[in-house]
Amino acid sequence: MPNTTGLGVLRQEDAHLPARLALSAQAVDGVATSTEQFEKWFADRSAAQVHEVTPIPFDRMRNWSFAPDTGNLVHDSGRFFSVVGLRVEVDQGPVREWSQPIIVQQEIGLLGIAVREIDGVLHLLMQAKTEPGNPNGVQLSPTVQATKSNYTGVHRGRTVPYIEHFRNVRPHRVVADVLQSEHGAWFYRKRNRNMVIEVGPEVEADGDFCWMTLGQVQEQLRIDHRVNMDARTVLSCLPGPGVGSGVHTSTELLHWITTNQATRDVTTTVVGLSGLPGWERSERSISHERGLFFHVGAVDVRANSREVSGWTQPLIEPHGIGVAALLVKRFDGVLHALLRARIEPGYVDVIELAPTVQGTPENHAHLPGLVQDQLRDIERYRDEGRVLFDAEMSEEGGRFYHSRSRYMIIEVGENYPDQEPEGFRWTTLPQITWLLQHQHYLNVQARSLIACLRACTG
Repeated sequence: MPNTTGLGVLRQEDAHLPARLALSAQAVDGVATSTEQFEKWFADRSAAQVHEVTPIPFDRMRNWSFAPDTGNLVHDSGRFFSVVGLRVEVDQGPVREWSQPIIVQQEIGLLGIAVREIDGVLHLLMQAKTEPGNPNGVQLSPTVQATKSNYTGVHRGRTVPYIEHFRNVRPHRVVADVLQSEHGAWFYRKRNRNMVIEVGPEVEADGDFCWMTLGQVQEQLRIDHRVNMDARTVLSCLPGPGVGSGVHTSTELLHWITTNQATRDVTTTVVGLSGLPGWERSERSISHERGLFFHVGAVDVRANSREVSGWTQPLIEPHGIGVAALLVKRFDGVLHALLRARIEPGYVDVIELAPTVQGTPENHAHLPGLVQDQLRDIERYRDEGRVLFDAEMSEEGGRFYHSRSRYMIIEVGENYPDQEPEGFRWTTLPQITWLLQHQHYLNVQARSLIACLRACTG
């Protein structure tokens, strides 16, 4: 029978890709770039990139203003993002109703890592990049990290490097391509396109870019504030081996996730910032009346390594250092991670799978319940288990100012109960990898931890 699809010969999945990635993960000392060469390059880029960030009053922002009708903080172009009010009602938890500021950014950003073979080993093209909210300046970032406004030139600045390889990629060059959420507590239904593409030898590393093996990148994850959030989420979406076996089948996991998405009651209503209950606006901040959670401020930025050399913008500054911890346990020798179905007001699909423990101790001190108990007991988990990973990492520095969390992976022993608390499921790493091929299943904190877990387990 003739081919009537017009697509030519049928193609097969790249069965060799997991093995190629595994080989790259084993090359921790580098191939194209030695560890010593990388450290020198990173130190040079850190010294060369000038990034001056100065907190300013709201009325000194350029091209930003409070809308007279709503009080929302908006950009004159109508693009980029805005800060609005949100009213939230949920059906469970110690707090069932609240209001808060939240970022609305309708456009879908692009986070992409280019890979290519060098001397028979896959390498990732990583970027040294500073964001205004980073606590330490330069961090390792994806090849491309840009909003649509950036890469379509709304800011009238320089072209985003390497963007053409992602916008014009041929399908057979795509390693991963999936929409994933950002922080559901601070973004309202924000999504980014997470991409990994394979390029040819004609693509070289310029200036602020460096070819690194997967093993080298994974080693950098262990250093505080070295690999940024955008790189971590893309790394988590890399493909892996088949789903395999676990204490739950993949169908059972999907049933559990879908049941939570379909039956939990969450109502969110976008409102104006003016008169938002529980929040106060001053010349320099929009803050909670009890001094908790976070506040919204404004900064003036001067940079010598970005598409534009200077700008002003709002940033969210959290109060306190967060904790994101993943408990893992072996069942019949197979490692499982304990994930939680978590509600956050900005999620598209009501719940996403979160780490076992996620919260900020200061913000939960007055709230009874599971999260407070877990945050109180986290050091006991460390003492009784085996710590696989422990590092402080920062969140998205383009929207959050000095947002820091302690990320931990703890392997618990036989004394930790097998029985899952309500709202939790034991899930294997191959099952999680499979879920990450689809959108909105794991939240951004869980994705960061999965990238770190792969670095621990090989």
